[in-house]
Amino acid sequence: MQISPASPESRLPGLTPASTTSRSSLLPQGSSIPFVLVVLLFFIWGMSNNLTDILVQQFRKGFNLSQLQAQMVQSAVFFGYFSMALPAALMMRRWGYKAGILLGLCTFGLGTLLFWPAAVIGQYGPFLLALYIVGCGSAMLETAANPLVAQMGVPDTSERRLNLAQAFNPPGTITGVLVGTYFIFSGVELAPGKVVQMKAAGTYAGYLHSEIMRVVPTYVGLGSGVLLLALVIGLIKFPSVAMGSSVPNGEGVGSFRELREYPHLWLAVAAQFFYVGAQVTTWSAFIPYMKQYTNVTEREAGWFLTGNLILLLIGRFASTWLMQWIRPVKMVAVYAIINSSLMTLALLHPGFVGAMAVMTSSFFMSIMFPTIFALGVKGLGRNTKLGSALIVMSVVGGAVLPPFLGAIARSSGSIALGYSVVVAAYLLVFAYSLLQRRDVSPQSVERAPEVF
Repeated sequence: MQISPASPESRLPGLTPASTTSRSSLLPQGSSIPFVLVVLLFFIWGMSNNLTDILVQQFRKGFNLSQLQAQMVQSAVFFGYFSMALPAALMMRRWGYKAGILLGLCTFGLGTLLFWPAAVIGQYGPFLLALYIVGCGSAMLETAANPLVAQMGVPDTSERRLNLAQAFNPPGTITGVLVGTYFIFSGVELAPGKVVQMKAAGTYAGYLHSEIMRVVPTYVGLGSGVLLLALVIGLIKFPSVAMGSSVPNGEGVGSFRELREYPHLWLAVAAQFFYVGAQVTTWSAFIPYMKQYTNVTEREAGWFLTGNLILLLIGRFASTWLMQWIRPVKMVAVYAIINSSLMTLALLHPGFVGAMAVMTSSFFMSIMFPTIFALGVKGLGRNTKLGSALIVMSVVGGAVLPPFLGAIARSSGSIALGYSVVVAAYLLVFAYSLLQRRDVSPQSVERAPEVF
């Protein structure tokens, strides 16, 4: 018989939270408001990350970029993740998750506000710098928020809890694409003959600058909202797990040497690299894919991109519910095989059918990031912050893989062929799921003292 955390038996001496909490109890009492505030962070960086999918197309038009050059938008953001995740973890070892969240929000807000001067300057480089700073802020937020959610309750429900929190990421991504499609895309697509006329009249440069300036209101508004959220979080009391280490002489903060004892962590780092690379590559190339192989307009392709994100949202809620009966790592295996098949279909049959296959793959992306993350940090104990940082750093796959698609598309003239990168990435995620099931992580968990 399972004992409810609210029952008198659950307060008897000698009973641990893991042995007394129902599998359906995801949060301890008194942590609801901090949990909701942290969930808002998932919404925010989801919105930001998918606004960059809009920027790829907008900057390509406004700065006359190639596919490879336009994909540097994603590289700038995810190199920010790579370079800042570990410093953020080292800072949070001393000051705690809440301090990391506050610093991340301020850094994120600064990066978005820098879009204004970048647009006034009218050059691509300053935008990439601003996006890099946004990526640094996002890295701090993810390094703090993901393990904090995983530790806001008993270990047995960490995957479900993190998948629930990540379920509010897709509404952010949907909002980002809708806002970008409506407010950033002008809907003006000039025919080659019209471009020649405008160049002759000296009005083409002004048109391109006006296209670039369209990004400013969206990003300045986002930055202002983020800074306001930082103020609110600063005033709210968080659980003790979110604060700095109280163990003297740093005995409770873990070390890099101890991380060698957790093979399941390193498997998760590798898997996350390829999964995030696959996700970012899929979505950032989706609008160019539809533009090349279908007759849709720029804005219509943006609406179809929203369909990807709606399917991701549905998949996350449905899959989190199914995790009550199906092991998360098994779901990752099945979903990875399905997605490799769907992307192969998009590669071999470019057109509307291929675009629908790409869209459908978003449903099966749903659980991958939070499940790989939760499995990777499970049982790390005092090494959770450092382990989380390594997994967040691995999202640099989102910077590495899209340029490969861009290079293949430029050399072959086929964006569809570039999706072979995504097929390979999902096969490697499938290999991770097989290795994870054979991993000796239970012994590692026994050696690691929990921090909650």
